[in-house]
Amino acid sequence: MTSSLLPEGFHDRLPPFADAAALLEARLLGVAFAHGYERVDPPLVEFVDGLARRLKASRAIDAVRYVDPVSQRTLAIRPDMTAQVGRIAATRMAHHPRPVRLSYAGQVIKLRAAELDPEREARQIGCELIGLDTVAAAQEVVGVAVEALAAADVGGVSIDFTLPDLVDTLATGPLAVAADQVERLKDRLDAKDAGGVAAIDPRYLSLIAAAGPFAAAYDRLCALDTGGALRSRLEGLAQIAAALDGRIAMTLDPTERHGFEYQSWIGFSIFAAGVRGEIGRGGSYTVLHDDGAEEPAIGFSLYPDAIVDGGLRTPERRRLFVPIGTNPALAAAMRGEGWVTVAALEAGDTPEAQLCTHVLGGAGPRPA
Repeated sequence: MTSSLLPEGFHDRLPPFADAAALLEARLLGVAFAHGYERVDPPLVEFVDGLARRLKASRAIDAVRYVDPVSQRTLAIRPDMTAQVGRIAATRMAHHPRPVRLSYAGQVIKLRAAELDPEREARQIGCELIGLDTVAAAQEVVGVAVEALAAADVGGVSIDFTLPDLVDTLATGPLAVAADQVERLKDRLDAKDAGGVAAIDPRYLSLIAAAGPFAAAYDRLCALDTGGALRSRLEGLAQIAAALDGRIAMTLDPTERHGFEYQSWIGFSIFAAGVRGEIGRGGSYTVLHDDGAEEPAIGFSLYPDAIVDGGLRTPERRRLFVPIGTNPALAAAMRGEGWVTVAALEAGDTPEAQLCTHVLGGAGPRPA
């Protein structure tokens, strides 16, 4: 007997939620396209080496792998699409003038689910700007993300900024730390473990306090930079925040690392009121070309499943029942006005059976 169960971490998305997710995706990508981000559509599966080595500083990918019976090489189902877009920019579009702006949408598969997020399959939508990671590029990318969410009627958006290479910069400069202690220090800072940080180097305790609402956290971080090692990063961060001032809420957590394993000077997480956890993430990174050349880039990814599941895009059914014998031209006119028309196909059909809210009559739509 065929089982109706799905593997753990996978689920069907049913009407009207699948329609709501599709509409959300169309609006997000519509804003991206209007800003010059053209769509690419990479395959679900690639050679594992290509995915794992395309982004500088990325770790071994946590991906579902299997041996291709044709090539006898190991393949991976993508757990993230950023590396694929980097590959396209570095190979198929290497001739394209820089920066190149690309958008994408597709399914990604995780090998393992997180404790707080049991889903192993997700929809990922994003934009990548390849060729620059300047302040101006960051302002554009963050601005597009915020504008896209507004166009999709996602309210209560906030952004939490971080500086992924902050500890590395300090540990090799003004606040020197033994090389074999740097990773542990970053881990303890990320966990906000004051005792663990103090045991390695108490000078870094002040970084834990330099987190919170953006303006106050930024001032505290500036006060720590007495030697000027972070000046360019902090000035750039201030310019990015200034472009968003008054539009969304902003926070700063300078030592946040989770999800920013390959980002360079800036990273950000996107949240929305009423949704548990983040709805998106982005930042600057480096794309590696096949000849070893390095290319800066910056981008963001959004996860629409979290938005729909969080109820921020409440599915609305506005369906118009079309009785048998209705003039087809009248039904077509209703569709032109934005109605969804559902035609009766047999005499016993009813508006209730077709989940219709209205019925089309000679005088036009009326409540069912």
